[in-house]
Parts: sequence; C-alpha cells; structure tokens
Amino acid sequence: MTPSSIPNAITIARLVVSLPLLWLLMNGHYLQAFWLAVLAGSSDALDGFLARRFGWRSVLGGILDPIADKLLISVCFFGLWWTQHLPTWLVAVVLIRDVIILLGAYTWYRMNDGFEAAPTGISKMTTLTQLVLIALVLAHLAGYELAHEWAPPLMLATAAITVVSGGDYVVRYGIRAWRLHRSRR
Repeated sequence: MTPSSIPNAITIARLVVSLPLLWLLMNGHYLQAFWLAVLAGSSDALDGFLARRFGWRSVLGGILDPIADKLLISVCFFGLWWTQHLPTWLVAVVLIRDVIILLGAYTWYRMNDGFEAAPTGISKMTTLTQLVLIALVLAHLAGYELAHEWAPPLMLATAAITVVSGGDYVVRYGIRAWRLHRSRR
C-alpha cells in the first residue's frame, strides 16, 4: 500500500465498521457502540486531513467518503430507532433526505454522464448536527452523565436543518439541471 492510498483505506475501514456498529446498537452494547462510533467519526476527520494535507485525494475517495459518512449516520439512526432511543419521525426525516439526495445524484449521473459531489455549508452543518445528536444519545446510553434537557430541542434542530438541507439540494441541483437542459437546446 502506498502512502497516498491511506485515506481510502481508512474510509473503507469506516464502511466495514458500520455492520459491527449496527450489531452493537441493536443488541444494547451502548458503551462499545459509543466508542466505535467515536473511532469511526475520528477516522473521517483523519482521512480528510491526510487527503488535504498531503494531496492524497482520489476519485475513489471522493465517492467512498460521503458514502461511508451516510452509511455510518444511517446505521446509527436506524440502530437508535430500533432500540427506541430516537423517534420514528426524526429517523424518517434523516433517511428520506438521504434517499432523495441519492436518487437525485443517480439521476444526474445518468442524464449527464457523471456526477461530482459538492457538499454545501448547510449540508456540512446537517452532518455535524446529526453527529452531535448521535454522540450525545450514545454517550447517555453508555452511562455518561448527561442531562436530558438537550434531547428534544436538539432533535427538532436536527430535523429542521435536515429538511432545509434536503430542500437546498433539490433546489440547487434542480436549477443546475434546468440551466444545463436549456444550454443544450
């Protein structure tokens, strides 16, 4: 393995970790799930740092990194919903947004022979909010002392920013598709 492939290896490891994380969540092993989620989240920061710092970016990494992030977040939301620690409405909002984005990206790819992911500031804020919620719920379930007052407002904020971000993607790429279609006439 060359040094430039290290970020991709870290990303692939994050993809692989999703299944054991789901198993831990669904079986009530919250302390282990918390630390595995922290490790996976830290690996995301590490692979991004290495790719930027040393110029080890790749097309594969550009595709796998957002997939690994979405899979990890989806697994956590699903596992926490399954164990009745997150409400159905919130998990539905998060998963529906991701499905809409994936379908839109696939449609764009099919219509335009390619797609380049371009996360926006609001989408990064969405990911951060979702990760903070997951971390706090897991920390609480793992036995770390946390007050419960943060949960309802953070869930509402997570849902709101997730909806705004989904709408932003639909509008942004809808306008791009319309302009591209007009320029091809």
